[in-house]
Amino acid sequence: MVITDAEGWNFTAKVTGKILLSMSLQGKSESTSDEKVLPYKQDVTLEAVKEVQGSAKEGKRRKHHDGKHIMKNLVNQIDKLFHKKEEISKRLNDEPAGDSVTSNYEDATDKSCSSAATTCTSFEEGLDLMQSSDGEIEEMPENLVGGILVDQKYLVSPSDLNKFLFSPNSQFRKELAELQSLTDVQEGPWTMIQEDITPRLTRLVTYMRPATKLVKAGKATESQVYRKASGNQFAVFVSVSTPDVPYGNTFKVELLYKIEPVTEPNAVGESSRLIISWGIQFSQSTIMKGMIEGGARQGLKESFEQFSDLLAKNYKTLDPAVVLDKEQVIATVQSEQKTDLKSAFLYFWSSSVVCAVLLSVYVVVHMLHCEPSKIQGVEFYGLDLPDSFGELFSSGTLVLLLERVYMMTVHFIQARLHRGRDQGGKANGKGWILTIALIKGTNLASVEATELFDPYVVFTCNGKTRTSSVKLQAQDPQWNEVIEFDAMEEPPSVLDVEVFDFDGPFDQGVSLGHAEINFLKLTADELADLCVPLVGHHAQASQSKLQLRIFLENKNGVETMKDYLSKVEKEVGKKLNIRSPQKNSAFQKLFGLPHEEFLLKEYTCYLKRKLPVQGKLFLSARIVAFYSNIFGHKTKFYFLWEDMDDIQVLPPTLASLGSPLLLIILKKNRGLDAKHGAKSQDEEGRLWFYFQSFVSFDATSRTIMALWKTRTLSVDQRAHIAEEESDVSDPFFLPGDVAVVSDADPLQMSKVYACDLPGDVELVMKIFGGGEMERKIMEKSGCLNYASTTWESKKPGIYERRVSYKYNHTVSVFGGGVTCSQQKSTAPNDEGWILNDIVALHDVPFGDNFRVHLRYEVKKAGVDCKTSKCEVYLRIRWLKPIKFEQRISKSIMEKFRNRLKVIFDLFQKESVANSSLTLL
Repeated sequence: MVITDAEGWNFTAKVTGKILLSMSLQGKSESTSDEKVLPYKQDVTLEAVKEVQGSAKEGKRRKHHDGKHIMKNLVNQIDKLFHKKEEISKRLNDEPAGDSVTSNYEDATDKSCSSAATTCTSFEEGLDLMQSSDGEIEEMPENLVGGILVDQKYLVSPSDLNKFLFSPNSQFRKELAELQSLTDVQEGPWTMIQEDITPRLTRLVTYMRPATKLVKAGKATESQVYRKASGNQFAVFVSVSTPDVPYGNTFKVELLYKIEPVTEPNAVGESSRLIISWGIQFSQSTIMKGMIEGGARQGLKESFEQFSDLLAKNYKTLDPAVVLDKEQVIATVQSEQKTDLKSAFLYFWSSSVVCAVLLSVYVVVHMLHCEPSKIQGVEFYGLDLPDSFGELFSSGTLVLLLERVYMMTVHFIQARLHRGRDQGGKANGKGWILTIALIKGTNLASVEATELFDPYVVFTCNGKTRTSSVKLQAQDPQWNEVIEFDAMEEPPSVLDVEVFDFDGPFDQGVSLGHAEINFLKLTADELADLCVPLVGHHAQASQSKLQLRIFLENKNGVETMKDYLSKVEKEVGKKLNIRSPQKNSAFQKLFGLPHEEFLLKEYTCYLKRKLPVQGKLFLSARIVAFYSNIFGHKTKFYFLWEDMDDIQVLPPTLASLGSPLLLIILKKNRGLDAKHGAKSQDEEGRLWFYFQSFVSFDATSRTIMALWKTRTLSVDQRAHIAEEESDVSDPFFLPGDVAVVSDADPLQMSKVYACDLPGDVELVMKIFGGGEMERKIMEKSGCLNYASTTWESKKPGIYERRVSYKYNHTVSVFGGGVTCSQQKSTAPNDEGWILNDIVALHDVPFGDNFRVHLRYEVKKAGVDCKTSKCEVYLRIRWLKPIKFEQRISKSIMEKFRNRLKVIFDLFQKESVANSSLTLL
């Protein structure tokens, strides 16, 4: 090499060393006079480039980006000419940081980059480079198909949240690794790769996962790639490979982090939304695919629960659902109830009323300015007829308008007089108090699209019923009513809601839609503001909905649980203890249950399916649950006690390995969420569950059957059990207006039924005799729990008794109770018997407003007295006037007429059967 010294002498010497090149680019169109010029011989660094172009426009920034790529390509070409790329890179890495000569290429390549398509850079520079590229016009990628792991809003800007999660040496990642027991965590540098024409920021992260009971500790590698980094939107795709786990070479788990800005009106400062979805990609098929997916799903769910909890400690979360205060909601609902004056104004503010008022005033003013007309035509004194067709038309119009106003006035007054009997009532007792705020209904639909209907809502919970008021001719009724149920010993499982079009207390075809609210699947926040879609042919087509606000609270604290356990212990025959708070909390978290659910018992057993599954059976106040975890494949389900139709104990067989089986059969179309745990489903659509291999089968089966009996009877026959347990209660208690039976004139009653019956009068009177024939006939006609007292003589020839029963749902959609006071006396001339029956209906709409009075006249017929004639009269006595008297009367007449026909037809069949047995 020829070297020239400072004095101009040339000499030749063999010198070894390295050549450092400093390069910069200057566009032809750029003016150097208007920009800051770097000092002579100053090194070109990345900071200097940023300073020079700090005041440049966005177009110049893009040119600078293109120039960096050109410079990189030139450097690579020069590097290839020397054929010593590896040695140069190694020496450059060994150079001390204090070298006097540096360059922007040396700064960009001080880390070892493996190819020309890869550029090592800092995290912030890489994000700037992606934002300046075409990535800003890319759309946000769709969520992965596996599902959503995290979807939460945070009070932090998207940019800060992105740096907090993915910046090098992130403190959050270190804390998360410590929380999840990850070891040997190594984060690679963020590097730029050229993917097509778009630069991507990527890095590798490796760590050791801890060992579990089934899987040994193994190495995991995450490949993190930015799919979008534009402005305040970020998307990071993560591919996780775990070759050390079983079948780890056959799949990779994929994660997608999306950070987007959100606008919260109540938030102070910027806020962002973090969405994390997951998926799994199989490189080859395997028979363990289902088990792998299930294990990955459960593992990711648990890991990102820890992720969310840790992140929430650093940034405030923005919860969309706010817990509503019960007293505040009730006060708001009651304040929104319209006053009578306001309701009258809104009701009468119509074209018909306005036209009627204006026309009436106009006619009165006209009459005051006119003289009395002369009598002419066929008029006479006191009769003034229209003198023209115009007068006739005006008079007719005025009469029709006034009639319309009169009918509207009567309609409004009657509606105001009628109030819901359960609306505004306060709950009694201590225990679980259920409060319902019925706000409004939307798009209610009847059977006939053009028919105007009168909707009201019936709520049923734990065998108790509450009814709202009736809204007249309203498709979108506004109730704004508060309804409370009396205190219950155990927390309710479901609330049945059904909307009816009122048409009498017995009509079955008036349902406008129904819904079932499961308290175990909804949080308190969701119950506090609930929009319930109604189910039904017309309801679903019209998208009918009810807006409710429901509050369930325990007024008696832990004493309620103790009282319930004491009640259950009587049936079980053994002591039951309340589980520890830690045990209850773990149980609630495992099955996603509300905090009021408490665990009673747990048993280790096998769930019999195609292959037996070992796990644990949990018994709580409202559910039966099962959980199993075998090699990461988890089986979890539960169903309600009320869903169970039958429990059977099956003897041991060879297939059950000599162990008896406990068979639980659910009701039709119930417990469908637990279908994956059932062994079979019968033709009726009932699910069958088999459990076996309990440690103590007899004690377990006895406990389960006792809990089921207690729970189901408390729902279906709560009143009946209370009567049996109380010595002072009277099952034939009658209201004061029913207790005394008075005779009535048949001329004031309507004849509803008459027939000729085979047999003498005494045989016919067996229908009311209290014997086996009466019981059979009444049970077959739809009476449940039928009971009667013996006939007692009050006066010579006059006898009285009381009767109590319930209607089944075939007779009445409400299944209401009935109490009767009956009095029989001999007919005149000893021709037969006259029986007066006053019927009180309970738990049916408006049942407290009326009484039904029946009069049976059973007399001899024919000369031989071997046949009888029966006539039945009916009258309805109204205790309170209501608008629906005519409609109720018509419905009662029709229903009782049909019931009487059924009863006497059954009597004829029974009498014929008894006669046949007598002949045999």
